[in-house]
Amino acid sequence: MGRGYGWRAQVPEHAELAWILGCLTNVPRLLRLPQWKMKRASQSNEGTVGLLTYPVLQAADILLYKSTHVPVGEDQVLHLELAQDIAQHFNKKYGEFFPVPKAILSTTKKIKSLRDPTVKMSKSDPQKLATVNLVDSPDEIVLKFRKAVTDFTSEVTYDPSSRPGVSNLVSIHAAVTGLSIKEVLHQSAGLDTARYKMVVAESVIQKFAPIRNEIKKLQEDTSHLIKVLEDGAEKAKELAAPIYQEIRRLVGFQ
Repeated sequence: MGRGYGWRAQVPEHAELAWILGCLTNVPRLLRLPQWKMKRASQSNEGTVGLLTYPVLQAADILLYKSTHVPVGEDQVLHLELAQDIAQHFNKKYGEFFPVPKAILSTTKKIKSLRDPTVKMSKSDPQKLATVNLVDSPDEIVLKFRKAVTDFTSEVTYDPSSRPGVSNLVSIHAAVTGLSIKEVLHQSAGLDTARYKMVVAESVIQKFAPIRNEIKKLQEDTSHLIKVLEDGAEKAKELAAPIYQEIRRLVGFQ
């Protein structure tokens, strides 16, 4: 079924609310979402109902807890706007109930693929060298950045429209170090892109090292992970159940 269904199965109010919200959402709006267009174009069939309505399930994930602010990447802004519209539609029909959630965007809104800097970096990219994973070894990270697509100009500059490859490296460098783009460029003055790739790789390695070590430690303690998941599901259920019961009352299910 895909990632995310495990915890939703533990809190079925997510799926149940998604069905209610789906009754308030028109199909043409979902068909216009770019993620649907991209995914369908990459599949050999016409796409599934689950794929089409997934943004409604995302809206349910948000609204079920009456969330007011949601951290999202740039590529998810349109999905959050759908959640906002659904909340407003629900409130208009049944009375003020849901807060209209606002987006929290980081300074680094989107990281691009290392192999094709015109598209976003994705876990599902079939090109193994395109995406850096949290659990990648230092050697794997170095190889991916060494093979990163740039251009034939050696100077390190930031111009996403004309130099998307090297600009992506600058964005990644800024994200993992906490520096601004201007500060990164100042530090990188005099470096050619080949050397700069290794600077970025080392910065990523240093940033990911404690995260990678913690992931490995947690993976070795399966019972602890299961306990964390069970406790989290129980807490989520405690929050979601009373809100969903009120929704059921409002829409006339009880």
